[in-house]
Amino acid sequence: MANLSFLLPILALSFSSVFVAYASTIQDFCVTNPLSQGNSECKDPKLVEANDFFLSGLHIAGNTSNPAGSKVTPVFASQLPGLNTLGISLARVDIAPWGINPPHTHPRATEIFTVLEGTLEVGFITSNPENRHFWKVLQKGDVFVFPIGLIHYQRNIGYGHAVAIAALSSQNPGAITIGNAVFGATPDVASEVLVKAFQLDKNTVNYLQSKF
Repeated sequence: MANLSFLLPILALSFSSVFVAYASTIQDFCVTNPLSQGNSECKDPKLVEANDFFLSGLHIAGNTSNPAGSKVTPVFASQLPGLNTLGISLARVDIAPWGINPPHTHPRATEIFTVLEGTLEVGFITSNPENRHFWKVLQKGDVFVFPIGLIHYQRNIGYGHAVAIAALSSQNPGAITIGNAVFGATPDVASEVLVKAFQLDKNTVNYLQSKF
């Protein structure tokens, strides 16, 4: 009990220091300074204007003429400087008939996915060891949530173009496409690793690496 009594003041001081440090940085916004080397420097508030919080063109369909048959158009802090430090972003997702947005993860964000047009099969997979697959067919106006960090995908199972908006809980959610990451890494992951990991022969692994 004596040890606990000794620790309590230290813990209280630590938490109060964190709170003060956080509170002292609160401001209305921190628009990305295009002249800085990253997002750490804010644009002078006196130079901020309405256009820093504005982006047009999201009504334009993405080009889906690629092997996956999909196109993601991001609206992150890099595209919309006013998003910097606000912890949110979004993307337009276009998927051609029978195209897919391949299995991927967002390491820094949960995603809430809203279908604007079309019919989409969507799903995500839980972590080891269960690896449960939750999936659903969505129609126009339907909403689905992909928890942070979990592998998920979308597939157009209709005959028309599908469009969705993905809202994300980070200004820079990141995206790790599983196939690209595993078979398209630079430099290559050793084929011996992939042969054992996926129980494939070396020729198949080499073929997959050539595709990505």
